[in-house]
Amino acid sequence: MTLFLLNVLLAVAWGALSGDFAPVNLFFGFALGYVILWISYRKMTQVTYFRRVFVVLEFLSFFLWELLIANIRVVIIVLSPRPKLRPAVIGIPLDIQEDAAITLLVNLITLTPGTLSLDVSTDRRMLYIHSIWVQDAETFRAHIKTGYERRVKELFQ
Repeated sequence: MTLFLLNVLLAVAWGALSGDFAPVNLFFGFALGYVILWISYRKMTQVTYFRRVFVVLEFLSFFLWELLIANIRVVIIVLSPRPKLRPAVIGIPLDIQEDAAITLLVNLITLTPGTLSLDVSTDRRMLYIHSIWVQDAETFRAHIKTGYERRVKELFQ
C-alpha cells in the first residue's frame, strides 16, 4: 500500500475515532497521520512521499499567490479609466514532454486571469500564450519557465 493511501486511511480512522468527519477534522487527521508515518518510515527507503508532500504544498502556495497577483492586476486594468493594455502572443519553448504535465501547465496558465493558452505545437516543443499585459517578452517567457514550468516539472519527477 502506498504511503499516501495509508495516510488517507489514517485520516479516515481519525475521523471515525473522533466521531467527526468534518473537512477540518479530516485534514487534522491527515496531518497527524503524516507525522506518524514520517516518524515510522523516516529510516526506510520510501521517503519520496514525504518530499512530494512539500513539493505539492509549495506548488499550491505558488499558484495561489500567482492567482491573487493576477486578479489584482486584472482588476486594476479593468477599473482604470484608460487602461494601458499591452497584449501579446508569446511562444514559450517547453522542456516538459509528458502529456499530463503539458496539460497541467496549459490549464494553470489558462486559469490565471489575463493569460490564455492558445496552442501547443504538434511536436510539443512550443506553447503559445496570449497575455493582456506584456512589457517584455523575455521577462514574460522567463516567468513562465522559472515559475510555472519548473514547478510542474517538479510535480512529475
